[in-house]
Amino acid sequence: MATPTLMPGRLDTDAVRESVDVALEDFLTAKARTTPQHHLPYLSGLLKDFLSGGKRIRPLLCVTGWRAVGGAEDTEAVVQVAACLEMFHAFALIHDDVMDDSDTRRGRPTIHRTLASLRAGDRRPDQIERFGVSGAVLLGDLALTWSDELLHAAGLTPTQLDAVLPLLSEMRTEVMLGQYLDLRATGELTDDVEATLTVNRYKTAKYTIERPLHVGAAIAGGDARAMDAFTAYAIPLGEAFQLRDDLLGVYGDPQATGKSRLDDLRAGKNTTLIALALRDADSAQAERLRSLIGNPLLDEKDAATIQEIFAATTAREAVEQMIDDRRHQALRALHDAPFTADAVTALRRIARMATVRNA
Repeated sequence: MATPTLMPGRLDTDAVRESVDVALEDFLTAKARTTPQHHLPYLSGLLKDFLSGGKRIRPLLCVTGWRAVGGAEDTEAVVQVAACLEMFHAFALIHDDVMDDSDTRRGRPTIHRTLASLRAGDRRPDQIERFGVSGAVLLGDLALTWSDELLHAAGLTPTQLDAVLPLLSEMRTEVMLGQYLDLRATGELTDDVEATLTVNRYKTAKYTIERPLHVGAAIAGGDARAMDAFTAYAIPLGEAFQLRDDLLGVYGDPQATGKSRLDDLRAGKNTTLIALALRDADSAQAERLRSLIGNPLLDEKDAATIQEIFAATTAREAVEQMIDDRRHQALRALHDAPFTADAVTALRRIARMATVRNA
């Protein structure tokens, strides 16, 4: 299947998503057809299903970064690099679901749950669970390997590769650090708002917004001024993106988010929302939050109690204000940025899409 052409002029986000979808589908279909190893077609299909339905925000930002600094040729190369970012994201999500012991992702069973179901009935329950988790770790590793393959098959010049590879290495290190900080803080609730924002910067802002823009710009030869302008836009927007995610984790409609709103509370995720509530809670409210958040048996009634405390401490309102402030900060960074007009328009749309959403 041919990759759709990204035409000059207005950056068409739908065309970008379609192009990336085609690149991923073609790659995984080829893997299923040409690799003789037993079971690989099944794993390739499982990964293809997992990739379907994503928002494609990282590929979209990659292509936007490329266009912003004048990229107009080699569209297939930039689309394939954008697809490599989405494949890497699949790796990160599969492993994240294992670490969080999540049941659903995008409204469907997580990979470790899907794999476990293959062995239901023919092993002890602990063996079934272990197979699912181990298989998911391996499938995530396979997605990471294939992310590299997509990158190196994109047809980049040696100069482009020299510019892109250090950025991808930085991105991977940053997201792993962010995940570690998040894991370390889980279950240890704190009112240290800045600590939660540090996790957000590494886990989300740099990984989701900044580095994809940098990678796309690097392919087009973007200079240091452009990279700095992307950072000024990306960090506040990425923090706002994660803050919105935190709210959706507690208040979102599972039909829209594809994930239970009890998961983060049961896991004891130490979000900015929780830190703000603890900071302003009285002793009884703080004790109640600490007794409920992190309880694996937490139910909807408990979640409603937590929401009441968030309302009483104005924590939810404060997070909404933080999102609004950071979105405006990101938009101000575009005022004198050395970007093409159509890219600035796209970045403004992306800022709204990332912060005003229900999934």
